[in-house]
Amino acid sequence: MGRVSRRTFTVAAAAVLAGPVATGDSVAGPGTGGTPGPPGRRGAPAELRGMWLATVLNRDWPSRAGLSPDRQRAELVGHLDTAVRRRLNAVIFQVRPAADALWPSAYEPWSQYLTGVQGRDPGWDPLGTAVEEAHARGLELHAWFNPYRIAPHTDPGRLAANHPARTHPGWVVRYGGKMYYNPGLPAVRSFVQEAMLDAVRKYPVDAVHWDDYFYPYPVAGQAFDDGAAYAAHGAGFPDRAAWRRDNIDRLVREMGARVRQIRPGTRFGISPFGVWRNAASDPHGSDTRAGVQTYDDLHADTRKWVRERWIDYVCPQVYWNLGFAAADYAKLVPWWAAVTQGTGVRLYVGEALYKAGDPAQPAAWQDPAELSRHLAFARAYPQVGGHVFFSAKGVGSDPLGAMTRVVADHYRQPATPGR
Repeated sequence: MGRVSRRTFTVAAAAVLAGPVATGDSVAGPGTGGTPGPPGRRGAPAELRGMWLATVLNRDWPSRAGLSPDRQRAELVGHLDTAVRRRLNAVIFQVRPAADALWPSAYEPWSQYLTGVQGRDPGWDPLGTAVEEAHARGLELHAWFNPYRIAPHTDPGRLAANHPARTHPGWVVRYGGKMYYNPGLPAVRSFVQEAMLDAVRKYPVDAVHWDDYFYPYPVAGQAFDDGAAYAAHGAGFPDRAAWRRDNIDRLVREMGARVRQIRPGTRFGISPFGVWRNAASDPHGSDTRAGVQTYDDLHADTRKWVRERWIDYVCPQVYWNLGFAAADYAKLVPWWAAVTQGTGVRLYVGEALYKAGDPAQPAAWQDPAELSRHLAFARAYPQVGGHVFFSAKGVGSDPLGAMTRVVADHYRQPATPGR
């Protein structure tokens, strides 16, 4: 589940952390090492080793819009081959980056990131191909959707003529120079579920995956204009924030149940921003000083979703180095391990491969061993059932040799196939 990529938005969000900062299934390693997960789920690999394959703004794939179908297909298969070469067993493929589709959808137009023109048929089926080719290589294919983002601009005239945001302008909220569907409208909640479930009905995806975008990250000096929706649907809630959280709770709970009903065995996972709440805000929160808290700012009660078992796995974006003062990897991993303990919800850790070697990042990220140390640290927590790396481009390009180091230190044996 920003932007130059979803992580670019996470970068912007994390820039408000205190201090200097930058800033999408284990049988052995679920909540208790033996507690069964939610019913009706196919078993997952003993250790999930995944990568995010981002398509928004052509971050990872395709390398640019307008390539021929053969070239697009070759690049996609190349990423899958890279995953195998790095001894991974799962690819989280972004198939609905912005209220659009990378499959022939009955609900939304073809993504502009394929052809350069939203709604133009690319001449092939990227999601169908990805599922088939991933499974042929023993890889799981998790279909990654963004529920509410419409566009990185505010002009409906730039959308395809039949885009739902144009036929239902009352569903749209402009905020921070972008357009979003309004999560407070029941019609929107129903529609976005149907749009995503269209893919689940058509393809044997191993999981449905959301990233960290629910209500948008805060923009200083701006208000998300959902006052009319709150007036119409917010009765009975103590304040607008509680109503917003309930809107997202409903989306998560309903989607999990519907995925289970439509395709038993397909899992439902979410990759939230790494901080639910700081301990200063809530005694149940983490020992962090984050300027963004998902509960308060994105209206996403990620801890509740785990405890209620509405999801099958959680993959928090723990995108900070060991020892980082405001949000220490060494404090957040134990916190998430405790949250998942006894729930049967599997815990994977989202890893910031993109920070390796970035001169804008703290000194720890200039060390090619930093990511490897993360995996060594997490091994002490049996609840951690794997790691997912952002993103595919870095898995292939291997900044600083950080991914090579991870493979050498932790993935010496081929991954247990996801299939």
